[in-house]
Amino acid sequence: MERYVYINDRPVLWEDEKNILDLTRKAHIDIPTFCYHSDLSLYGACRLCMVEVEGRGLVTSCSTAPFEGMRIKTHTAQILKLRKTIVEMLLANHDQECPKCSRANDCKLRDISNRLSIDKVRFRKTRDPKPMDLGSECLVRDPNKCVLCGDCVRFCDEIQGIGAIDFAARGQNVNVAAAYGKSLAQVDCINCGQCAAVCPTGAIVVRSHIPQAWEAIHDSSKTVVAQVAPAVRVALGEMFGLPSNDLTTGKMVAAMRMIGFDQVYDTAFAADLTVVEEANEFVARKSKGEKLPIFTSCCPAWVKYAEQSYPQLLGNLSSCRSPQQMFGAIAKKRLPEQLKVDKKDLVVVSIMPCTAKKYECKRPEFTHDGIADVDLALTTQELGRMIKEAGIDFDSLEPESMDLPMGFATGAGMIFGNSGGVSEAVLRYAADKFNIPVPESIVLQEVRGESGVREATLADGNLKMAVVHGIKNAQQLCDKILAGEAEYDIVEVMACPGGCTGGAGQPIVMNREKRKARTTSLYHADKTMPMHRAQDNPFINELYEELLEKPNSHKAHELLHTAYKHRKRIDDDELSFSGTGSEDRCKIRVCVGTSCYLRGSQDILAKTLQMVEENAWGNHFDIAATFCSEKCDKGPNVRIGDQVIHKAELAHVKELITQEAEKRVK
Repeated sequence: MERYVYINDRPVLWEDEKNILDLTRKAHIDIPTFCYHSDLSLYGACRLCMVEVEGRGLVTSCSTAPFEGMRIKTHTAQILKLRKTIVEMLLANHDQECPKCSRANDCKLRDISNRLSIDKVRFRKTRDPKPMDLGSECLVRDPNKCVLCGDCVRFCDEIQGIGAIDFAARGQNVNVAAAYGKSLAQVDCINCGQCAAVCPTGAIVVRSHIPQAWEAIHDSSKTVVAQVAPAVRVALGEMFGLPSNDLTTGKMVAAMRMIGFDQVYDTAFAADLTVVEEANEFVARKSKGEKLPIFTSCCPAWVKYAEQSYPQLLGNLSSCRSPQQMFGAIAKKRLPEQLKVDKKDLVVVSIMPCTAKKYECKRPEFTHDGIADVDLALTTQELGRMIKEAGIDFDSLEPESMDLPMGFATGAGMIFGNSGGVSEAVLRYAADKFNIPVPESIVLQEVRGESGVREATLADGNLKMAVVHGIKNAQQLCDKILAGEAEYDIVEVMACPGGCTGGAGQPIVMNREKRKARTTSLYHADKTMPMHRAQDNPFINELYEELLEKPNSHKAHELLHTAYKHRKRIDDDELSFSGTGSEDRCKIRVCVGTSCYLRGSQDILAKTLQMVEENAWGNHFDIAATFCSEKCDKGPNVRIGDQVIHKAELAHVKELITQEAEKRVK
């Protein structure tokens, strides 16, 4: 039986819509929102989506469920006045230097202000300016542009499971901040940038390295080459009003040459190389039955998360560098001779859909003798802005091809940008070794899909793999593996929804369908390639013959592999709870890192502080919280003087402190 609600006196069929907001959009009415996001929990804080329901009065459309016969008004005089008032109040405390903001063209606050015809702000500013967070290599946080919608907080917590940022303070002083008021660079942020992707204003944006790119291009002593990731080509056109597809690849190459890049190569070439190295690494591990499952290491956000939160699994990560870094290593090895340029004057710029790539290319592992393998990482957004800065009419360009040999790739390298693409590419390579039937279309549907966790069992049950996107999903899977509740041979992890196509460096989109279109376009690009398996790339085979010898050789490991280590989640030594005093006070250090915190270290710290205060022992002890990265499996970890206590219990800690106090009081 059909059910209807009435929106502005017009009947609208009510099917599976869970709230009024979805129904109004179905009725072609776009009610403004700040805090509503289809992938996140309901928040209902901005109040912009208020509508009037007959018999109920004003309600928030995002959190109100429909009922049959419901009568809704979406733009009464009262509602329009209320929306204007809310937006004016937000503008009163908002940094309104819009021409200088990188989100000027897709700022939701600016869009809603225009839609509501707001031409003045009647309210005075009530908040003092706050300093910007400029510490991260990947992101810039400006609290003066924050509208407190909470989208960034909820995404970081609900989708990524990290909680690197949260609300702090109360009342009019409430703000979004990183832990302990630190920079994003100092906390457990993994640089995925999804907070910037969901931010409706410019409170969190991708850090721009456009000036450095222009500087290199304009320096006549430098030879500047670029590598372009697969996901970039299916999204760049969106910045010029074109649909999400790979048909803009040729235009992109032409535009980059017009900008001033001397050579334009394909990161998918390095993805083919990654397939060969990673597949052979996996086959070796599988034959020995050691360090399984093997986790992919292409996503730098996932790698940083593993280093911070799962040190016990670091040995399971593939030692392969990401395609970006493999390309950089090969480029700095071969291009100086081929292009007749000094290595120090060769600048490698990567164009990536990912903000974490900015962090990855600055990792010390990828710099040798002061020369980085990849000098600069730009996002899809930044490339689009550079094309616009140069005044290039993108849509009218004649397509051009990438430079050889590192501009040639197979379909296997192309699908790296999709969640499941790495797994499928590896399976195409290793199919013969595991007797996996590969269809003529080369498509292995077992690892494709949209769900956050996908499993596939192949080779008559001898090969089990999992594909994960979203760090919270990865966390849950890792916990199951460590608990012995799940067993796999291969686990692919990508931090961003949908994989690299949904990276935070891509043009901002607010619905899944556009992101899905990018994914589809990459698979279409694979179909149009002349080759679909990495081992069929003639230039990869030539590279092994001339330089790398064979997969996983000593030379290959030197250039294409790396190692990872446990790192602190909070980049600081300690937070002191003691005032200044004598240098000879006994130091008490309680680790409050996640592992220790979950085992009760917070309670030990609180009770220790209480005990010292109640006994007036403050002059004898120097107490601080630490964020160590050692012995996480033996927490809570407490140090009293020179003595370190693992798996500390409160009673034992109190006993030791009392003994120390008795010696000092005497």
